[in-house]
Amino acid sequence: MMKDAIWAKDRDYKTGSDDEPLQFYLDSLCNSKSFDLLLGYFSSSALNVLSLGFANFIHSGGKMRIIINNVLSSQDKEAIEKGQEKKDIILHDFNNLYNLKMALDDYGTHFFECFAWLIANDRIEFKIIKPKDKKGIAHYKSGIFSDGKDTVGFKSSCNFTAYGLLENLEELECFLSWDDERSRKFINKQDRYFNEIFNGTADFIEYLDITNIKESLLDIFGNKSLSALLIQEKELLEKKSIALQNSKLQKSVNSAIQQTAKYYKLEQSPKFPYSEGPRSYQLEAHEKWLANDKKGLFNMATGTGKTLTSLNCLLNEYKVGKHYKAIILVPTKALLEQWKNECKKFNFNNIITVSNKEKWPQNISFLNSASNFIDISFVIIVTYAAFYKKNFQAHFQELPKDTLFIADEAHNLGSPNISRLLPKIHLHKRIGLSATPDRQFDDTGNKKIEIFFNDTPPYIYSFTMDKALKMGWLCKYKYYPHIIKLTDTELSEYIKKSKQLIKYFDTKTKKYKDCKEVEMLLLERKRIIHKAFNKIEMFRKIIEEEFNKKGTLKYSLVYVPEGIEPNYEKDDDQNETIEDIKLINEYTKVISRTHSSIMVKQFTSNTINRDHVIKDFQNGDIDVLTSIKCLDEGVDVPRTELAIFCSSTGNPRQFIQRRGRVLRIHPEKTYAIIHDLIVVPEAGGELTFDMEKNMIQKELERVVDFSNLSSNKIDTYNELREVLTYYSISLSDIKNK
Repeated sequence: MMKDAIWAKDRDYKTGSDDEPLQFYLDSLCNSKSFDLLLGYFSSSALNVLSLGFANFIHSGGKMRIIINNVLSSQDKEAIEKGQEKKDIILHDFNNLYNLKMALDDYGTHFFECFAWLIANDRIEFKIIKPKDKKGIAHYKSGIFSDGKDTVGFKSSCNFTAYGLLENLEELECFLSWDDERSRKFINKQDRYFNEIFNGTADFIEYLDITNIKESLLDIFGNKSLSALLIQEKELLEKKSIALQNSKLQKSVNSAIQQTAKYYKLEQSPKFPYSEGPRSYQLEAHEKWLANDKKGLFNMATGTGKTLTSLNCLLNEYKVGKHYKAIILVPTKALLEQWKNECKKFNFNNIITVSNKEKWPQNISFLNSASNFIDISFVIIVTYAAFYKKNFQAHFQELPKDTLFIADEAHNLGSPNISRLLPKIHLHKRIGLSATPDRQFDDTGNKKIEIFFNDTPPYIYSFTMDKALKMGWLCKYKYYPHIIKLTDTELSEYIKKSKQLIKYFDTKTKKYKDCKEVEMLLLERKRIIHKAFNKIEMFRKIIEEEFNKKGTLKYSLVYVPEGIEPNYEKDDDQNETIEDIKLINEYTKVISRTHSSIMVKQFTSNTINRDHVIKDFQNGDIDVLTSIKCLDEGVDVPRTELAIFCSSTGNPRQFIQRRGRVLRIHPEKTYAIIHDLIVVPEAGGELTFDMEKNMIQKELERVVDFSNLSSNKIDTYNELREVLTYYSISLSDIKNK
């Protein structure tokens, strides 16, 4: 605060005296939140001299407004121009105090990138002026600092340049709002005058833009060359060291250093990564988790921030106990890195990922031993495939009991190998995350998950896709289902498999007997659907129609058919089979043959430089991505405008995951289009009619869900009318179910 600084007793600062002008600026910057500067000559070299105070000023939320004349160095002009146009701005994390301080100290290219960033982010605003109808220049040297309550005004002889602050003999007089009436009158008058000019209402001023800047060096700079004007860091440090022989200035510098250290320590502590804080529903999820004895499932639509919601719970645990401990289960190796990056945003930095590349056994052993003596903080991230192995379990069972257990895509906990471990898990605090918590056709697995989390549907916190769409967290979409029929040969083989399945089908429960024979027959029948010949022709038609509409296929995803869903209990990589590769090649060729201008790229487990491929897709350098499993989880592609689902696994979870991925919002996207290929085999007669009707109803549950949230519901009914009539199926009955 402004009153905390030690001001010159006579409010007068002179070069060579006990109270230096440099001292005034340091004290003012470190204790204020706004700085209005009305002056003539400006050089960003002054920010370098004052880097310690200026970094504290910006970190505290400080904003600066500057009125200058039209004479600048070429580098300053370029930095201001880039900042004002927000172009070619390097993305620095200047919310980090240490990074900002280093950038301001470095008088190279990086310094001007920092300067441009501050302008682009409205931390420094400029007005460029000259006297109206006169040949002179603006030559003010005054300003106002404020902390929001108290104010300090000043008028000075020195320009805001490195030479003005360090080399010239200068003087400065300040006025404190809490001193006397004279000081308050000066400040009020100065404030009115500044705002009149800055707001563009001064009739004695001509306002210029950056193109009117003169890139020249006048006598005020000592007729130095540009390289001499942009003082090297060594010179500045030498100047500072001489100035610091002044005891009062030394005291101001030490105070700024202490404040920097305090801010830096706070920055390194865990905190929510965004200044606006958690969203209201994320706060609500935490409250309900606490109310359920720190256990529960968060049933949240893909794209609504499940990761942030769970890590916010860990952050709140840190705030109470001053340490954080968590183990996070993820389906794939790609998600190991994604979660690691999200944790770092919260400043959870002691992270161990369980992979072949790291010495995780030694690291976990160390923290287990250390936790017996001190409150140690850590986050362990492990795949489901590694979690249940004996090697990991030996270390896991030694973790402190107050470690938070987070399961991403928590439905995977219901798998046989992992679910048998749930009763043995000793960690009391538990969070399960999933957009689709229920396991299809697995009541036993579902029950074990519910017991483990002390939670049942609709779960302690649910954030549906319907709600996310209404609140604008996901973009609106149009949904077009396409009915695909089997060829005669395919249908004959399908009916054969169906008839073999009849003896295992219970017409009362509408379920199959749980045995290996059923599993094999269902898999063989699924492969017929998977490779349905007519899918390719429909896919070609969709591609051509979409291309003809816009003359492009930019920002399009194609999910190629697959035979078997990934089993994350056994495999944490999404590897394709030889059959998968043949299919993705076939679908990719359809796109490339549509038009020579289309740039299409396969995205598979063998794709090199995946991050680069995703970046090229987001930038529009790649028009279409074709994939099988690799775009299901762990990859964000918010720029996607068109998606074609050619897969027919029958499990709604996969489609819900994919839909959520496509519907992520992007500033340049207003809505998305989803095409869905649905294979509906004709019944093989009365013998298999009930069985086929049951299967089709299951498939249509997903279609109805997709259609119900789309903005073109009527198109779904028109496409399905023939099938619905034949099987006497009502869409409203499916919806209500």
